[in-house]
Amino acid sequence: MPADLSRRLLAWYDRHARVLPWRTVGGACPDPYRVWVSEVMLQQTTVATVEPYFHRFMERWPNVCALARASLDDVLHAWQGLGYYARARNLHACARVVAQDLGGRFPDTEEGLGALPGIGIYTAAAIAAIAFSRQAAAVDANAARVLCRLFAVEDPLPGGGARLRSLARGLVPARRPGDFAQAMMDLGATLCTPRRPACGRCPWSSACVAGRAGKAEAYPVRRPGKAKPVRRGVAFWVLRADGCLLLRRRPENGLLGGMMEVPSTDWREGDWTLAEARRQAPATARWRRVPGVVRHTFTHFHLELTVLAGRPKAVGTAGIWCPPWRLGDYALPTVMKKVARLVDQSS
Repeated sequence: MPADLSRRLLAWYDRHARVLPWRTVGGACPDPYRVWVSEVMLQQTTVATVEPYFHRFMERWPNVCALARASLDDVLHAWQGLGYYARARNLHACARVVAQDLGGRFPDTEEGLGALPGIGIYTAAAIAAIAFSRQAAAVDANAARVLCRLFAVEDPLPGGGARLRSLARGLVPARRPGDFAQAMMDLGATLCTPRRPACGRCPWSSACVAGRAGKAEAYPVRRPGKAKPVRRGVAFWVLRADGCLLLRRRPENGLLGGMMEVPSTDWREGDWTLAEARRQAPATARWRRVPGVVRHTFTHFHLELTVLAGRPKAVGTAGIWCPPWRLGDYALPTVMKKVARLVDQSS
């Protein structure tokens, strides 16, 4: 049974595989570097969003040693718009380990790959299978959905990863494990979609427990979602007389680590009074409130930022004075670009 399912899926993949820039064609050997970069970029991001970033990344840093020589600022700047910036920091750290400690060669096992910065269980399995033909079970969100329907798994997601990986291992063939991993991804992305799955065209339709019962959309079972809390903060738009804007770098660890920001207060669940905000201001100034509120959503919370603008009398924190025409030179996260747009609209 598992061997028959694998054969059917690979036959379908041979006819319907998506053409993607990080995939090889004509039996060429996959480049572990390209596989790794694509897998990191694709975490919680769509293929359509990733493709142009991947092309630019490969043009600028065509191999792991080139990426290792890059500055973190350059990598973060190139990552702008992809979100989840910890991925970019880990990508840079991993490149340096591979280039400096491993002679520019990636480990070829799940265990070795999983020891590198930023490479988790799924990514290690995906690289091992696709780049090194290891019989590894790579279960991403698409594959998880396929498996939950194929076996009618009642365990709610998120969670149940160990069981899904065990089910997947029973299906991965010894030959073409990398193609099998990519076929599972493509099946979930194109046919076994979250809504209105195309069961009639699925190579596994006759074996799918949920599909045969007419309940494909009931799987995966989801845990009830928790409402995201709302945090609030105050951003300070500090302009010198020459028009230069005060920026500062966020700490390397934590949310948006290592990126440049318009200085702000802490982000908390309570409101801020003007007196409280002033105590965290990066400069002494006569502040005026910019009309409107900046709203942004992170993975675990919603953020609302009030913006205060002022000319500095004295600056009490280290930072960078950025001419307005050079703002694009810095790795500003999307929420800070929203701050800039709000100020621009009010001027």
